[in-house]
Amino acid sequence: MARSALTITAATFTATAALLLTACGGGGDDSAPDDIKGAETGAGSPSASASAPSDQPDQPDLSLPTDLKVDFDVSEPSEERHTAALGNAQNYILALNHGITAQDPEDPAYQFYALGNAAKYAKKQIQAWVDDEWTATGTDSYYKARTDDVSDSGGVLVTMCRDQSKFFGKNVKTNKVKYTEGSLNDYQEFRLLMKPPQGAQKIWKVLQIEVQGRVKDCRR
Repeated sequence: MARSALTITAATFTATAALLLTACGGGGDDSAPDDIKGAETGAGSPSASASAPSDQPDQPDLSLPTDLKVDFDVSEPSEERHTAALGNAQNYILALNHGITAQDPEDPAYQFYALGNAAKYAKKQIQAWVDDEWTATGTDSYYKARTDDVSDSGGVLVTMCRDQSKFFGKNVKTNKVKYTEGSLNDYQEFRLLMKPPQGAQKIWKVLQIEVQGRVKDCRR
């Protein structure tokens, strides 16, 4: 994973994220929520890189059903602070998946790793799945990770590509899986603004999230 020399400002990211945050989708019919065939999901046995470091207090449960896997194909950054930011960006994604499969919009997992708009986003995503009676199954893949300094806040911007071509919705009542044909809609770019540890707090948390859809550069 490359760590870019590019720096951005928190204000610039926040203004962009306000425009690009994906809306919760999904009707009450036979199709899965649009956003998570366009949002976030997790794994039954998270990799070491996706698990919270051992020094994090009261680490929440991030386990997922055996039929759901999240694959993070990323390399560790050279700077320790960037490594910590990337690790908890991954944990936030896993926490979203945990909330979806637990069918709990108030799930403590995402609340542990998120603040502000990122926490609101997670709750809204999970609620959409619950309302439409869907859970997630398959494989959700993240790759091409990059970390950049945010010059005016001391934060780190984590960017990752996402491939959800093998990630599907499953009806919680019938267990019927809604399979879809692969397309450019499956490829997204996630941008997560990570806030550094504050005071006694020992972990990086997601403050803002931006999801860009139909990203050709993420196609593989």
